[in-house]
Amino acid sequence: MASRPQLLATATDPPDGAPTQRSRFAAGLITGASDADPSGIGTYAQAGAQFGMAMLWPMGLTYPLMVAVQSICARVARVTGRGLAANLARVLPRWLLWPLLLAFFLTNAVTIGADLMIMGEAATLLLPGRAEAWAVGMGAVSVALQVAVPYSRYVRYLKWLTLSVLAYVAAAFTVNVPWDEVLRRTLVPQVQFSREYAQMLVAVLGTTICPYLFFWQSAQEVEEQRAAPDERPIRAAPQQARRQFSRSALDTGVGMAISNGIGWFIVLTTALTLHASGIRDIDTAAQAAQALQPLAGPGAFALFAAGIIGTGLLAIPVLAGSAAYALAEGLGWRRGLERRFRAARGFYLVMLLAVALGVAMTLLQVNPMRALVLTSIISGVVSVPLLVALMWTARSKQLLGGFTVGRGLQALGWFTTALLAVAAVSLAL
Repeated sequence: MASRPQLLATATDPPDGAPTQRSRFAAGLITGASDADPSGIGTYAQAGAQFGMAMLWPMGLTYPLMVAVQSICARVARVTGRGLAANLARVLPRWLLWPLLLAFFLTNAVTIGADLMIMGEAATLLLPGRAEAWAVGMGAVSVALQVAVPYSRYVRYLKWLTLSVLAYVAAAFTVNVPWDEVLRRTLVPQVQFSREYAQMLVAVLGTTICPYLFFWQSAQEVEEQRAAPDERPIRAAPQQARRQFSRSALDTGVGMAISNGIGWFIVLTTALTLHASGIRDIDTAAQAAQALQPLAGPGAFALFAAGIIGTGLLAIPVLAGSAAYALAEGLGWRRGLERRFRAARGFYLVMLLAVALGVAMTLLQVNPMRALVLTSIISGVVSVPLLVALMWTARSKQLLGGFTVGRGLQALGWFTTALLAVAAVSLAL
């Protein structure tokens, strides 16, 4: 039974059993690596297969936008000591906040389901067994680790899983790469004026800048701050501002570079193999791995398939965890991966429900690509008001005091918001 001090604690109290040392360099790194989830890999693979190297340049465009948005999320969380949903609850009316959070939860659950199905298919390419069984097993293991293992230890495993994204870098070097042309196509946009090309641009943008990344990074900034006994929210300890902002900027820059770099390598590999061989239509990341085998050899095939599984195991905790943080923060519940189940029951039940819905999709054999089209539309629509609220929060002196976001980040943040608004309208048409 919880002790009286635990029962009286608020959602912002330090978590139970906090470690004495904070896990450094994790929030942005894990956030960025998890962006290359199996459904995202499928989108990048389709982009490379359908349009070849003409889809390389968007990966460079989205990098500064991702860095700006994630840096704002990290800064607001570090200054206030609260996650994104907890801060949004202070600037948004309930009638607007709760539909956004519920839509966000459902989007994450469907994405989890699509990722699990793709992971199951990838597992059968390398190992015996049924895709559904592999998907259910990997989903169960992932959520069990989140519930049973404290964040301070679990984050070490997540850090190691970020190495799985290197499979896509290695896969690119199994084929002959014309580096001069690749560099030119990356730096000089070659736009094709067609509806299909515009739709793929929107899909790449929506895959790269996702709402779950906003919630996860802000929540992990709070987790890491609470886990360090010598750190406090910057509003309470302004002398820590320079060190924390520098750490966060480096962490976020590296994490988003990993995200965009992996997407770039996937587009490159599929452009030089599938597109060059006339294969223009890929439904899933697992199909991309299969198609690579006769073109790039068994090495590229195995690396691509193994990378799908590794990045999926990294993404599922982030998708489920970000959904749980969002709803728990909005409701003022105790939350945190460092807490035991009984101390944050509602938080963990939301996480379990998100994965359970994803597993149900797998068992019902819902078409993953159709599900992802729907979630892309919902995610695009949800992203815009979330970013508007985030940008409003980032300039609020009432919440941030003297640590409001500078003009440069504000400009990039608003530009990203406008770009996603255009993308959301395009997806809905």
